[in-house]
Amino acid sequence: MSAIKGKVVVITGASSGIGEATARLLASHGAHVVIGARRLERLEALASAIHAEGGSAVHQRLDVTEMDQVQSIIELALSRFGRVDVILNNAGVMPLSLLEALKIDEWNRMIDVNIRGVLHGIAAGLPVMQKQGFGHFINVASIGAYAVSPTAAVYCATKYAVRAITEGLRQEVGRDIRVTLVSPGVTESELAESITDDEARLLMKEYRRDAIPASAIARAIMYAMEQPAEVDVNELVVRPTAQLA
Repeated sequence: MSAIKGKVVVITGASSGIGEATARLLASHGAHVVIGARRLERLEALASAIHAEGGSAVHQRLDVTEMDQVQSIIELALSRFGRVDVILNNAGVMPLSLLEALKIDEWNRMIDVNIRGVLHGIAAGLPVMQKQGFGHFINVASIGAYAVSPTAAVYCATKYAVRAITEGLRQEVGRDIRVTLVSPGVTESELAESITDDEARLLMKEYRRDAIPASAIARAIMYAMEQPAEVDVNELVVRPTAQLA
């Protein structure tokens, strides 16, 4: 029997990319997926597709920058399934630009979604998992959590923060609750579509030439989930074989 079957998994940023691929994969292995994102029509289509394939999915509009909305999707999972096994803090944005471009609104958006969004997921889910006596946080960072490149200073800073928060959480709650950091390399997604800076967009187009499918990251997430309760996969870096940096 699959170790995934019956698990209740809350996924943020589930309307596309890694979030969508993970929801599809886990549902196909018998998980109950609770999916959230800002684009409600995308969520509805994903939930319908999962149901059509015999899977279990519930959805709710979610902006991770709003704490009450994150709390609400956790409550939805509890009301429908009685527990929360996994919270996948996946929502993220990546409007890259040189610092001298002074795109301050975009900096703040990355801070709000990429950092506060993860913290909100932890704040909403941690009391539930502590009461249950079990649970698993999986936070999606990036290879940008390990090295900085031009146009990506603020984005990388947010992902370094996710890496630090994840390690701190692991040390604080690791006795009963598992904590995993997943850092994708170049992966097919809609992240690059948020880039408004022409130079950064051009650089990213070349950089993403060897992108791997989002399903590759979904399989890594499922691998971490499949381990027995006493095994915590702390960190996974998954990138294209051709990506050298």
